[in-house]
Amino acid sequence: MVIPEAISAAPDWLREELVTLAWCWRLARRDGVVIGLTSHDRDLAVGGILYRAAPGMKPSALETSDSLDAATMDLEGAIASDAIATSDLDAGRWDGAELALFVTDWTAPAVAPVTVARGSLGAIERRGAAFTAELQGVTRLLDQPVCPATSPSCRAMLGDRACRVDLAPLRHDRRVVAVAGRAVTLDHAVAGMAFGELLWTEGANCGLESPVIAVEGAVLQLAEAPSFLPEGGVRVRVTEGCDKQLATCRDRFANAINFRGEAHLPGNDLLTRYPGG
Repeated sequence: MVIPEAISAAPDWLREELVTLAWCWRLARRDGVVIGLTSHDRDLAVGGILYRAAPGMKPSALETSDSLDAATMDLEGAIASDAIATSDLDAGRWDGAELALFVTDWTAPAVAPVTVARGSLGAIERRGAAFTAELQGVTRLLDQPVCPATSPSCRAMLGDRACRVDLAPLRHDRRVVAVAGRAVTLDHAVAGMAFGELLWTEGANCGLESPVIAVEGAVLQLAEAPSFLPEGGVRVRVTEGCDKQLATCRDRFANAINFRGEAHLPGNDLLTRYPGG
């Protein structure tokens, strides 16, 4: 999201006739990894983070506006270092990463940087040794529904603030002993894994998550095959799932009071019924 007030309150160095300006990007992945990149020809230290020189990085043209339209812009860059690796882009590690774009005085980078945009990475497209990413501003949140639509199944996610089920007893540490496509075999079966989730905690897939769509004993069918073929014995953390039905919420979790659905609400077929039908 572009921040017009930051421009009007620009520091003195930005008002000089000759401006020593450098663009900086702070990227924070969902797994906690944070990197800094700058358009300057030398590395800069800002706020305790080292922003590495990345001359191949550049944003598209920015336009300030006081409208409530969803603000987006494109970010282009070259995959020139391990900071943004091809394998991480392909594995989806950068999907949804939070990004802050600001300008600073490269002669005194710690003094009064100016934030220009802030948001999260949307669609990422890779072309050989380069990539493009869409920066989605915070105004995109205005596109969300004001209130949820009715549904026979629960709209909450297991363990979230609406559900309130404690996930700690539902998480289990296991080891993967075999992988065949989307089928992952654990060293020990875990009950209740249908519609659950698998998190890789070591190996090349470390930090990546995948929904579990089917279970047969100790074999889990994932929504997609692992990005990297793991070796046997790799540790994972699995979280039990919920099918979002009222009976499951009541009988398995004793949580019917927090069920976020309308299981007994008549559907659209009620309009087509004839009297006595």
